[in-house]
Amino acid sequence: MPQLSVIVYGPNTQGRLAELLDSLAAHPLTDAEVIVAAVGDWARETAEGHTPETIVVPLPDGTGDAAARSAGAARASGRWLHFVHAKDGLPAGAPRLIAERTAELDATDAPGVPGVPGVPGLPVDVLLFDHVTTTWRTSAAPSRDGRRLAAVGRAGRPLADAADLLRLAPLLGNRALRADFWRAHEERFGTDDEALAAHAALLHAGRVACLNQTAYEHRVLRPESLPPRAPEDRLALVDRYESLLPLTRNRRAPHAVLYDLMVRDLVRTFAREDLPDPVAREFFRRASLAAVRWRPPDHRRPAGLDGVRHALLEEGAYTRYRAFQAANRTRRAARKAVRTRKRQLGAKLRDHQYRRALDRPLDPGLAVFAAYWDRGVACNPAAIAAELAVRAPHIHPVWVVNRANAPLLPPGTDHVLPGTRRYWETLATATYLTNNVNFPDAVVKRPGQIHLQTHHGTPLKRMGLDQMDHPAAAKGLDFAALLARIDRWDYSVSANSHSTRMWERAYPSRYTSLDHGYPRNDVYYRATAADVRAARDRLGIPPGRTAVLYAPTHRDYEAGFTPRLDLAALADRLGEDTVLLVRAHYFYGGTASPLTGLRRSGRIIDVSSYDPVEELCLAADALVTDYSSIMFDYANLDRPIVIHADDWETYRTTRGVYFDLMAEHPGQVARTQEELTEIFASGAWRDESAAKARAAFRRRFCEYDDGRAAERVVRRVFLGEPEVSLPPVLPVEDRTPAPSPQEATA
Repeated sequence: MPQLSVIVYGPNTQGRLAELLDSLAAHPLTDAEVIVAAVGDWARETAEGHTPETIVVPLPDGTGDAAARSAGAARASGRWLHFVHAKDGLPAGAPRLIAERTAELDATDAPGVPGVPGVPGLPVDVLLFDHVTTTWRTSAAPSRDGRRLAAVGRAGRPLADAADLLRLAPLLGNRALRADFWRAHEERFGTDDEALAAHAALLHAGRVACLNQTAYEHRVLRPESLPPRAPEDRLALVDRYESLLPLTRNRRAPHAVLYDLMVRDLVRTFAREDLPDPVAREFFRRASLAAVRWRPPDHRRPAGLDGVRHALLEEGAYTRYRAFQAANRTRRAARKAVRTRKRQLGAKLRDHQYRRALDRPLDPGLAVFAAYWDRGVACNPAAIAAELAVRAPHIHPVWVVNRANAPLLPPGTDHVLPGTRRYWETLATATYLTNNVNFPDAVVKRPGQIHLQTHHGTPLKRMGLDQMDHPAAAKGLDFAALLARIDRWDYSVSANSHSTRMWERAYPSRYTSLDHGYPRNDVYYRATAADVRAARDRLGIPPGRTAVLYAPTHRDYEAGFTPRLDLAALADRLGEDTVLLVRAHYFYGGTASPLTGLRRSGRIIDVSSYDPVEELCLAADALVTDYSSIMFDYANLDRPIVIHADDWETYRTTRGVYFDLMAEHPGQVARTQEELTEIFASGAWRDESAAKARAAFRRRFCEYDDGRAAERVVRRVFLGEPEVSLPPVLPVEDRTPAPSPQEATA
């Protein structure tokens, strides 16, 4: 029998389950077992990737938290149970700490005689410990619970002697429960209201003990990323305390603490929630009845404004309470207006023009497109605009392009320059706004406007809010402003379920994910042999040569582009029949290219400024990259991919990644230039093992790319067609990619 059963339960919310299980696997448990009550297929698949060390209990989608906890506990064999939600985390060594502390409690909790000094009459049923909290804004912030845990000390004691422990964060994750105690009271803990279950555990326990060390990470998800709650759901807060307070009868100290908690929570909820008037009145009425019914005889109201609020609540004075609220809001609004006015003076002219344009009606036939911070017609927005011209020619596209790139636009492209009067007028009146990054913070999301976020790659590296723990990547990113920009999105385009989940995690809001594929990748299934030959001709690749595209990504810890390969030496080793197409990351477009002196007889071609990149992929026989998202797009062609990962550990640490590329790679992997050269010299770059790895990679990351992504997006977003009417995604095995260069010249 293990000492501790760690029961992980719930759906794989925002992809957090994998890192939780990875952290457990990184620190093997000597006297504990891990059980995953996996809700839904994604959680089950993730958990099964950690077997046999993990016991998996698969549960259908929609299974509630209480049912999931019970299912996990039914499989548990440990003496103690620790319930960990799949979205949360465990600091390194936390299970060991809990197992050791509970073993210590078991050793001192031998059966004894009640009332005999030194011999406990009741066992310790609940062990409490400290936690940290991670939100969408902060990482691992310490709790305020430590001082309360320290004040109680290590000895087990009845709750009546330590009632202040009821003020600890009401989480099941910051407490371990004796297995026999759980089974004896399981029906009382069988609620999806975690706070109710956490408090009930304390109130039913014979004795409680503390561990003044951090052993849990509570992750608070952004409310805007979760389904909206119905206003009536707030009434459950009153029900929670109406269920708990009867358990404190004849227990003076716990009753007083729990009553204070109830009144505080009821007042805060009423003040902070913008409830419809009928719901607000019912909430206030029930809260008032509970406040009077359960008020301790010697209760004293707090001083100041809180005391006024408590008095009005107990009196049931709804109208006077609302007037009190309104007066306070008026004072705060006046102070805020002064601050806002000061900020507005700096951009008065722009705001005036923009605000005037915002008063004009939306133009249903106007669409704004932008890509890569206004660099021009490119990427997913370009593919969508092209499809729009065919399927909805009545919608006029206008591109946002910076002054430097405007001369490079295709002839006849209607465009605006950022910051100009027409720019703001167009953004104010267009019905559709499409971008693969974000529009400026000053852009107002109008009712009726549709913001389409297309992204520009499949994420290997950490993105969005997930960069908070990686300052080298974030570089002072304003996360609050980022969240405001995310909240403007109506749709987010995705190429695979991995991306969908990571976008919803890194960019938490209530947009609709479009699992339609990346429109820019349609060309990989539509291009003909003639298109492939034409691409190679434009690049000057001689007939019969093997073209290898080398496209490394940006390093956050480097200031400029420095090739990590000796390209001249590599070209010499690969021989006369191989041409290297070398493309630096677009972040370095303004720097002098170190490749200038390496062009020799056409065997090295600097394609850093060549657009579109899709044409380079069509022309290449193989791709060499490190961590660039180009690998996910190129995989659609089902051509060889070689990963050159000489600094994987550094990149993984400084940037952060979502999965282990060394374990889930699309072909052969080289850690040095010598290994890379040998992969090509030996033919391993296109052998059977490389093809097998590529096939698995394509199934996972080319999931929705089948050549009709742009069609699905245009019909769904611009033409308003329902999801069920769109063409279904063709299975990977039934797709026919564009012909390879060898096939195109056969």
